Amino acid sequence: MAVIKPFQCVRPNADLVGRVAALPYDVYNRQEAKAEVGKEPISFLNIDRAETQFDDTVDTYAPCVYEKARELFQNWLEKKIFIKDTEPAYYIYELIMQGRSQTGIVACASIDDYESKVIKKHENTRADKEVDRITHVDTLSAQTGPIFLAYRSNDIINQIVNQVKEETMLYSFISDDGIGHNVWKLANPEKVQNIQQAFSAIQEIYIADGHHRAASAVKVGLKRREQTKNYDGTEEFNFFLSVLFPHDQLMIMDYNRTVKDLNGLTKEAFINKVKENFDVTEYGTTPYRPEKKGEFGMYLENKWYKLVAGSGLSEMKDPVESLDVSLLQNYLLEPVLGIEDPRTDKRIDFIGGIRGLEELERRANQDMKISFAMYPTSINELFQVADEEKLMPPKSTWFEPKLRSGIFIHQI
Repeated sequence: MAVIKPFQCVRPNADLVGRVAALPYDVYNRQEAKAEVGKEPISFLNIDRAETQFDDTVDTYAPCVYEKARELFQNWLEKKIFIKDTEPAYYIYELIMQGRSQTGIVACASIDDYESKVIKKHENTRADKEVDRITHVDTLSAQTGPIFLAYRSNDIINQIVNQVKEETMLYSFISDDGIGHNVWKLANPEKVQNIQQAFSAIQEIYIADGHHRAASAVKVGLKRREQTKNYDGTEEFNFFLSVLFPHDQLMIMDYNRTVKDLNGLTKEAFINKVKENFDVTEYGTTPYRPEKKGEFGMYLENKWYKLVAGSGLSEMKDPVESLDVSLLQNYLLEPVLGIEDPRTDKRIDFIGGIRGLEELERRANQDMKISFAMYPTSINELFQVADEEKLMPPKSTWFEPKLRSGIFIHQI
């Protein structure tokens, strides 16, 4: 059973929410983050990336950076940029992108469910990336970036969510990237109880995005358990901020690849090697977007090609080995182009599908050599990998739209 509980939310003043809300901290590099806070002085990036308050000689992970984040957070509470609700509640969060809507429930999930694998992951995390968020959460005593969770759609939860969406909105704004954000507060005791009970009957919840934020929140909670006298399990640090979406509303976009060279091969020799495992069709100058699993677009020297995985590859049953990202890695990128570890190899880069196929062409024509367009990994493939306690290759999924930070904060 999953424990998904309401909480006392710290959130922006309604007049300021559109200015406060920001994309996740890891979307930006330091200079991009600095530019954003220069444009908007109350962007949440001021707190999420507090190194923006210092000149570039100050290390991003210096203790003073986290202290500045805490100072700003407290200051914004005092100035009523943020307010804190007096009663525990759920929040209904709808994102609208290009006319397509997805609606999740903002709540707190249990770190015990994470530890016991009721909440399932499909990626490994890196300790060095965790340290930053562990320190941020611990210093602020608050979780500021929600974890993107998915669950198999549930009729009871859907019905309640749809009822609440008929009520008056708490927030409604459109962010600079054109994404619509609508929020409702759900504090009705009966509906709260019904949602809690419905989630308690759900056996599996999945991390869609935010593995490092989840791992960091859990580690802070476990540390605080050890430090707390008269610990009873109800403390807020036992839970982490989440937005939970039904699986049938989610969109996973393609996560494409581009490579710097042909590993010493001529174009002709390269294509001949590719043909050992893929059917290759020249497509000309018209970009080729894969239409189904097992298909790939390839852009090389101003031409597009359609690749289709050979019958032996397309019949694989293992949930990881059968992923398109695995097929490309194991039968083309590694054996032909010499990309042994895509996590560390500097010859490969990854391009989110939101940037379009034009970006694949631009990179191949500019600083790279060859690009590959992927068919998106499905949510059911993600579920299957997680259910078997396996891990996806890096850069397997690109979720859009991105959740905003700073709209919902959970104090621990």
